[in-house]
Amino acid sequence: MSLKKASLLILVVLLIDQISKIYIKTNFILGDEVAVLSWFKIRFIENPGMAWGFELPGNYGKLILTLFRIVAIAGIGYWLWDSVKKNGSKVLIASIALIFAGALGNILDSVFYGIVFNDSLHQVATFLPEEGGYSSLFHGKVVDMLYFPLYQGYLPEWVPFWGGEYFRFFEPVFNIADSVIFIGVVMLLIFNKKAFPKTEE
Repeated sequence: MSLKKASLLILVVLLIDQISKIYIKTNFILGDEVAVLSWFKIRFIENPGMAWGFELPGNYGKLILTLFRIVAIAGIGYWLWDSVKKNGSKVLIASIALIFAGALGNILDSVFYGIVFNDSLHQVATFLPEEGGYSSLFHGKVVDMLYFPLYQGYLPEWVPFWGGEYFRFFEPVFNIADSVIFIGVVMLLIFNKKAFPKTEE
């Protein structure tokens, strides 16, 4: 796969990711939920930190996290460029491109959303509000909206440790960027031999 094709894949993913986030941000109040199917819902939440809502403590925690993401994506970008230069397999380049696109999609939220949107709490946010954004540069929150509660209910008593407790699967709320990162990683794991073919000595 050429760098041009990889770049096109990245661009398409970024457009889908950002359009979906901007739509949710400008049409939903934080916490709003719409049922698409019984097992698929659109639920608007904002993630101030890493995956699973983990945050670095302190005033500079968010800034450190965002800067770390930028450094990480620079490394992924170099990996992509180097793989194309070395005529890496299509699986490898496509996987890296997906991971890069997903990481960049979430970085855009972290870097810019705080200054281009106002708060979504108890109101629908406005793009480029006159009073300014809800935070400063590098302190934005990542917009999440995809929610798949495939199972909800009380577990049978015979289940070890959690028997009789209320259980929900799948609990996390995520976005398109998270999805393509996951797909890229899974592709590398499943097609590992194609992605990293052994060279004969």
